[in-house]
Amino acid sequence: MKKIENNFVVTGFIGKDAEIRKFTNASVARFSIAVGRSEKNGDEDVRVSAFMNVEAWRKNENTSSFEILTKGTMLTVEGYFKPEEWTGDDGVKRNRIVMVATKFYETPEKEEAPKKETKAKTKKGKK
Repeated sequence: MKKIENNFVVTGFIGKDAEIRKFTNASVARFSIAVGRSEKNGDEDVRVSAFMNVEAWRKNENTSSFEILTKGTMLTVEGYFKPEEWTGDDGVKRNRIVMVATKFYETPEKEEAPKKETKAKTKKGKK
């Protein structure tokens, strides 16, 4: 049987500042990211967008990366999908899929041209 990888990479804009909760050994940041794409509707191009909920866990000494999780930041998120199930107070079973971020980083809005390296010229001594 083939092993199926459970992962994703998505780029979008953070919808609102992350909600950060601290626990004894770790902290979690929960935030939404707006993702979109263009679709053709007849002759018209239509932009379709959706908000996706993401959570990122870090050990308490490594939470400085949460500082970039602010509204409007263009972010690339890598991670995996985690299914959750629970029974509500009304006795009804519920479930959802959580997007867990293992990596996230600001996305440059446009690609910069690579800088050309200049080699220092060396003079060879004459014999």
